[in-house]
Amino acid sequence: MSIERLRADVAARDPLDRREEESIGRFLTELDALAEPLSQQSDTTHVTGSAIVVGPRGVVLHKHRRLGIWLQPGGHVDAGEMPWEAALREAREETGLDVSFAGPLDADGIPPLIHVDVHAGGRGHTHLDTRYLIDGGDADPNPPESESQEIGWFAWDLAIETADPGLRAILEHLATRAA
Repeated sequence: MSIERLRADVAARDPLDRREEESIGRFLTELDALAEPLSQQSDTTHVTGSAIVVGPRGVVLHKHRRLGIWLQPGGHVDAGEMPWEAALREAREETGLDVSFAGPLDADGIPPLIHVDVHAGGRGHTHLDTRYLIDGGDADPNPPESESQEIGWFAWDLAIETADPGLRAILEHLATRAA
């Protein structure tokens, strides 16, 4: 799969709020300007992949060790990966859960893009974050020692109240579907 597919998925998003609308516009502008948009080494602005991990217990959030805010699992795209693959890998690594994509994949095996957010990623980086829905089952998170130990299942209302503002619109949207 290609950057063209990623661009098409982002361009096709129906934004949930003004922040996502602005993020989509900025994402597309930045994507077109970057020589290697998936590489964190080539530019301080790059694409990342995040997982909105859901299950019967609600949604999984973790307190980011460096940023000190409650976020979804996610991170940088490794060489040879696309953002949806990074989202799934990061969810496994950061939660210790046996996760999988939630819902149907398309004919190419790609999950739907459910949210876009452009934000500061720390250390002077800008993350062009793509978010995918991940089924986390109902087990307790069990992250390795190298990952944040402040992690858990949050009921939807508490997740919306606790999460970083850039995450709230998608959580509110998903909470209405879960009800």
